[in-house]
Amino acid sequence: MWEIIQAGGPVMWPIILCSVGAAAIILERLWTLQEKRVIPRELTNKVWKLVETRTLTERHIEALEHNSPLGRVLAAGLANRDKGRELMKEVIEDTGRHVVHELERFLNSLGTIAAITPLLGLLGTVTGMISAFEAITTQGVGDARVLSGGIGEALITTAAGLIVAIPSLIGYRYLRGKVDMLVVEMEKEAIKLVQSFDRLDSRAAAGAHTAAGPRAAAGSRAAAGQ
Repeated sequence: MWEIIQAGGPVMWPIILCSVGAAAIILERLWTLQEKRVIPRELTNKVWKLVETRTLTERHIEALEHNSPLGRVLAAGLANRDKGRELMKEVIEDTGRHVVHELERFLNSLGTIAAITPLLGLLGTVTGMISAFEAITTQGVGDARVLSGGIGEALITTAAGLIVAIPSLIGYRYLRGKVDMLVVEMEKEAIKLVQSFDRLDSRAAAGAHTAAGPRAAAGSRAAAGQ
């Protein structure tokens, strides 16, 4: 392996650094973007039970904020649940944008690595061919071994650049799609929470109207008796 790296010339070192960076980013994002870590199951239902039973406290909201990315979005909405539906939705959307930015962390770097490593390989190809032509100029073409160093450098760097770029591009596309899927699921859960508050408000309004009906009727009968 060391002989191959040496034969590839100086361009091999940035390619190796890119490979290490790509592997670290892919592994870290695969761990961070696990669905159970981003969107814990039944989290929204548990939160709604606290709201419905009127046992939700600021301590619950604070714990929810540190629970997961979805918990952070829901906590932002719950903290503003008494300030109107529109403000609640606005705060959820604003927090969601910050959460999405965090989910996409390092993905641009991974995409950059996928884009530049073939170019580094191409640069190694050029430098290798330059070395080969310099060898021809100084020693002629009588001995094939004279050309082997430059041609070997060209081929090794080209292959190394592609070996790093292909998995990096696959990882970038996969992780980007996973983030998009998680964002859609978080939006669904946030909408579910907002709609639940709408239903709660509707039931409260209907209950108040029902309670007001008998009182109004009683008042009318009392007035008629007088």
